[in-house]
Amino acid sequence: MRSRVVSVLAAVAVVGSGAAVVATGSGAGDADERAEVQSSVRASKQRHEPGEWMLTQRLGSGVPKGAYQRALAQADKLPVVSAAGNGERAVGGGWKTEGPTNIGGRLVDVALDPDNRRTVFVAAASGGVWKSTNAGRTFEASWPRRTTQAIGAMAMGSDGTLWVGTGETNPGGGSTTFAGNGLWRSTDDGASWQSAGLRNASRIGRIMVDPTDPDRIFVAVSGNLFRPGGTRGLYRTEDGGQTWQKVLSGATPTAAAVDIAIDPTDTDNVYSTFWDHQRTPEVRRYGGPGSRAYKSTDGGDSWTRMREGLPPARKSTGRMGIAVAPSQPDRLYLTHVDRLGAFAGFFRSNDAGETWNRQPDHPLLVQSQSSYGWWFGRVWVTPDNANDVWVAGVPLMRSPDGGTTWAFGAGPRVHVDQHAMVWDDRVDGRIYLGNDGGLYRTDNDGVTWRKAKVEPYTQFYTVDIGEKHPAKIVGGTQDNGCNRSYRSPGWNTYACGDGLETLINPEQERYVYSCSQYGFCERSEDGGNTNVSFYEETTSDRRNWKSPIEFDPNDPSVMYYAGNILNRSTDRGVTWEAISPDLTSGPSADPQYPYGTITTVAPAATDPQRLYVGTDDSRVWVSENGGGSWQRVDDELPRRWVTRVRVDPTDEDVVYATLSGFRRGEFAAHVFRSRNGGQTWRDISSNLPNAPVNDIVLSGRQLYVANDVGVFISRNGGQSWSRLGLRLPRTPVMELRVHEPSGRLFAGTFGRGIYSTRMP
Repeated sequence: MRSRVVSVLAAVAVVGSGAAVVATGSGAGDADERAEVQSSVRASKQRHEPGEWMLTQRLGSGVPKGAYQRALAQADKLPVVSAAGNGERAVGGGWKTEGPTNIGGRLVDVALDPDNRRTVFVAAASGGVWKSTNAGRTFEASWPRRTTQAIGAMAMGSDGTLWVGTGETNPGGGSTTFAGNGLWRSTDDGASWQSAGLRNASRIGRIMVDPTDPDRIFVAVSGNLFRPGGTRGLYRTEDGGQTWQKVLSGATPTAAAVDIAIDPTDTDNVYSTFWDHQRTPEVRRYGGPGSRAYKSTDGGDSWTRMREGLPPARKSTGRMGIAVAPSQPDRLYLTHVDRLGAFAGFFRSNDAGETWNRQPDHPLLVQSQSSYGWWFGRVWVTPDNANDVWVAGVPLMRSPDGGTTWAFGAGPRVHVDQHAMVWDDRVDGRIYLGNDGGLYRTDNDGVTWRKAKVEPYTQFYTVDIGEKHPAKIVGGTQDNGCNRSYRSPGWNTYACGDGLETLINPEQERYVYSCSQYGFCERSEDGGNTNVSFYEETTSDRRNWKSPIEFDPNDPSVMYYAGNILNRSTDRGVTWEAISPDLTSGPSADPQYPYGTITTVAPAATDPQRLYVGTDDSRVWVSENGGGSWQRVDDELPRRWVTRVRVDPTDEDVVYATLSGFRRGEFAAHVFRSRNGGQTWRDISSNLPNAPVNDIVLSGRQLYVANDVGVFISRNGGQSWSRLGLRLPRTPVMELRVHEPSGRLFAGTFGRGIYSTRMP
């Protein structure tokens, strides 16, 4: 409780550098908040080198400014090798898409063309920008292939300029989100794009264009998820993006602008919420005393913090989303989740933010935020009804009475995890909804919803091919399960929540395997029609988000599965036994985020007793007696997350390891080879672009590597590398699969589906 009455809005002065200085009072509440802020500042200086699932692999202390752009430039300078020719800049032999087009993927924003009611743009989380000219039924790419595909926000100005902010603000739990390279704009409906500044923004959470002045734009920059400070803050341009000014900074080094709202009747009234969050390898801290809500009454020149009735600034304060009711702009709504992602209140203001009241905690709304409410952070108001309010959650939530009672805003056939909504006031009852499954449209004010038919922006972690029938493709996808290309027209989902590892038995293709997050794996004996879990049959204390499963290349009825302990099955996954001790250094400080796990398993084709494994805590092990004993063989390897270990199919002593992480300022790709079973290693990264390496595969004497900027080939044992093929979008490539009978290489991309190319 506060010991005395204080001002409803605590003044915040914006100094020339853009740093926000909070005017302090003498009450006990102010002292508590100052203590929270000081604690957060100290903590941000003491934190371990940061990271997150694939980004934990990648980032020791966070990607430095310009690292991704430099990696793209390095890739562009390499010679191109293709099946049509081996010289420099070879023409032809390009990559072709294998689909899917009917599954979809996570959308973070939707925008409508003001001049054409049938033109809709969607922003895919790591798949670029897509355009529909038939009111959201089908989509075609409207974004350059050769730049980052990670998108965080999008907005259309009244003059038809489309603004896109790269880098996704929604941080994963165990999943993956990527940084970007600033703000872009298009003045020709997505036909061409120009950089519009803020190139070091890393992640952009929201863009708001002044409805009365298209040259005046606010951008919420959430910055580097892994490093304090930097570019985090709220930015404004008043000249259409020629110059930018940071108009508001966070109260702590890890507080970042995440949402914006503007009063459409008086655009000097601007609102913004800041979210205090940072990621480390072992812990995700998704709340803190810098999580606050602000208001400006002079178009962003100065700001005051909205206090009365809102959550206090404490370490438990999490993400907030804010909205203005267009038809009654003194009515504001704010949704809040705590640092753990649980529902922590829905608030309403009837006096333009002077005072706030927490609405009743309706059980449906509470449940809608699940345990990862920081994934959403959005609230919307129907344009002509100030009491009709919608909230993003696992299901879409809707209140007809200003937040007192709640019901589901969409039926069970609408995909879960909502992120974007926009009303088309030119068509009565038409609303577009973007979520983790793609785009939906209603033409009757939410009574029924229709999903788009063509959405080629699915995020694949893995890919496998039927050895006898290459038309049989399976893959695990973020948000959209494990998918297959057979048994129905197009693709269909056959298992999993988030889809991770997937395998097809190379000898008997009716045996199919699929894994959800954290090692919840299933087996099927009928191609995926029915699936039986084998999770409970395995032994481990911790399991990675992408727990590995592998066939023994000598006998695919023998399989391996790993958490922090390696398990083996000799009956196609029906029963399992542990064949190793804990092969990691132990668990992390955050029990909600498993760390200290095996990430890759590699049995040797020439010796069934030879096994290799790699871990997320930099360890590589070998067993020469089928798991009876183990030896560490990583003394010469850098301290990085091990992304892949592969054994030469003709020699069990020749082994390759890829590692990922930018610790201690080293931004190199890491590919190593050992010719003596891991006793000594040689770096064969050579001229690979400085980007995280996700996979390596072998075909004859050729090595193929997948990283965050493409696929690369070496024909001389890693002495030099070339870019493989043409027309592959610059989205991270997560996994490669060689299909020798057809001579094709398949690539699972994280945002643009599956591609294949003929191998040279």
